[in-house]
Amino acid sequence: MVRIQLSGRDIKDKATLQAMGKVERHMFVPENAREWAYEDRPLPIGEGQTISQPYMVAFMTQSLNLNPGDKVLEIGTGSGYQAAVLAEITDSVYTIEIVNSLGKAAEKRLQAMGYSNVQVRVGDGYNGWPEAAPFDAIIVTAGAESVPQPLLEQLKDGGRMVIPVGPHHGVRQLKLFVRKGDRYRERDLMAVVFVPFTREKE
Repeated sequence: MVRIQLSGRDIKDKATLQAMGKVERHMFVPENAREWAYEDRPLPIGEGQTISQPYMVAFMTQSLNLNPGDKVLEIGTGSGYQAAVLAEITDSVYTIEIVNSLGKAAEKRLQAMGYSNVQVRVGDGYNGWPEAAPFDAIIVTAGAESVPQPLLEQLKDGGRMVIPVGPHHGVRQLKLFVRKGDRYRERDLMAVVFVPFTREKE
């Protein structure tokens, strides 16, 4: 997976490649999907959600330009795979999942695998994790129709955020935001397809 799907393409960051090689993806997919765990495609994890393809996980991770001491926020825990990859690189990962059953299962899975540097919260990720802010990096693993302002505000100066943005039921643009004081530099990375960013109903 790492040699052909990642380093064989444009994933060159050593920390990302090492993390992708260490985290066992088959542990984060349902048993009936494990035979496809290392293929470069998303897989269903229940509740209408998916685990992203390995290349997308690696590309988004690499785009954050992470350092070991960074504090990272993830919106959309899913099965916990992306959080585990982040936790192999950085000291502190905070991750939020809106689907209760997925969030609880991911928390249990990550704890059992020894990821004591990951904190999991079940809830609406739109407002981020204010009491743990600011963050060096934020990664959103669900497609938003617009960029949540609270997430931008929770970036440190110099902090980076990757997020898929665009209309639901359509192709979105994966964007990278870098905070510079009170301004945000924005760059388009690639066209992507993601499950929708969901909110708690009022």
